[in-house]
Amino acid sequence: MTINVAVAGAGAFGIKHLEAIRTIDGIRVTSLVGRERAKTEAVAAKFGVPHATADLAETLKMKDIDAVILCTPTPMHASQAIACLQAGKHVQVEIPLCDALEDGQAVVAAAKAAGRVAMCGHTRRFNPSHQWVRQRILRGEFHIQQMNVQTYFFRRSNMNALGQPRSWTDHLLWHHAAHTVDLFAYQTGSPVVRANAVAGPLHPTLGIAMDMGIQLKADNGAICTLSLSFNNDGPLGTFFRYIGDSGTYIARYDDLVNGKEEKIDVSQVAVSMNGIELQDREFFAAIHEDREPNASVAQVLPCYEVLHQLEQQLR
Repeated sequence: MTINVAVAGAGAFGIKHLEAIRTIDGIRVTSLVGRERAKTEAVAAKFGVPHATADLAETLKMKDIDAVILCTPTPMHASQAIACLQAGKHVQVEIPLCDALEDGQAVVAAAKAAGRVAMCGHTRRFNPSHQWVRQRILRGEFHIQQMNVQTYFFRRSNMNALGQPRSWTDHLLWHHAAHTVDLFAYQTGSPVVRANAVAGPLHPTLGIAMDMGIQLKADNGAICTLSLSFNNDGPLGTFFRYIGDSGTYIARYDDLVNGKEEKIDVSQVAVSMNGIELQDREFFAAIHEDREPNASVAQVLPCYEVLHQLEQQLR
C-alpha cells in the first residue's frame, strides 16, 4: 500500500525529509506546504511534488493524504500536530514537540483520541552511532555512568541551517536540550529524577539565553552534563561522550569513535547512515503495522516535563 504524505515546511529540514523520502519505497509526497508560495512551488517542482500551497488547512482537506510531516517553526508544532490528528492524518512533528508543557500534553491527548500514529523527530534515537551504543546496552555489555554532551552553534543573528533569515527564534532549552534530555533517559533506560540548569545573559535583541548548562541524574544513578551555546564560533554541532563501565564512546552525529579516537564501523547498524531517513522509515513502518512508533509523542513527553522543570528553575 502506498502512503501519501504531505510535508509542511519547505526550508532546511523540510528538504532533508524530502530527500530521505526519495529513498523509501511505497511513499509518495503529494503536497508541500511552505510559508512563501513561490519558494514552495520551486521546491515542489524540484522534488516532483504535484501540489504546493501556503495553507496547511488546504492540504489537510485533501482526502488522499494519509500522513503529514511537520517541519515548521517550533511555536507552530503542537497546534499543527493537533490539527493534523483531528483531520484524521498520521503525523510526525519535528523536534521539539512543543515549547510549553501543556501544549505537548494536548498533542498526546489528541493522538490518543484520534487513534493515529503520532511521532516526534527525536533523531538521536535513530542515528546509527547512538543505535550502536544502545545495542551494546541492551546486550548487557555496556552501562552508562556518565554522558557529557556539548551542543555548540554560532547564532548571534536569527538565521537557519541554510544561512537564511528565520521567521522565528530558536531556543537552547526547548529545542536543542530536548535531544539530549530524551536520549539520556532513552539510553540509560531510566527516568530523569534530578535536573538543574543555569543560563547566561539574554541576547539584547533575540531575547533568549545564548549559553546554558544542564545537569541530569537518572533514577539508576547515571549522570549527564550538557553544555549549550549559540556563541561558539566552531566547531559546530553536538558531540556526545558516553562514559561507561566497559568503554568510552564519542558520537558525532552518524560517526562514532572510542575514547582513543579509533573509528567504530556503524555502517551495518541500519539500512542507512542517514538518521532522518531512519526516523522517517520508522514513522511509515508504524503506519503500515498499526503500532506505536519509537519516539511516539507519548514516549517523548517525559523529556518535555523535564524541560518544563528546568524552565521554572531558570525563571
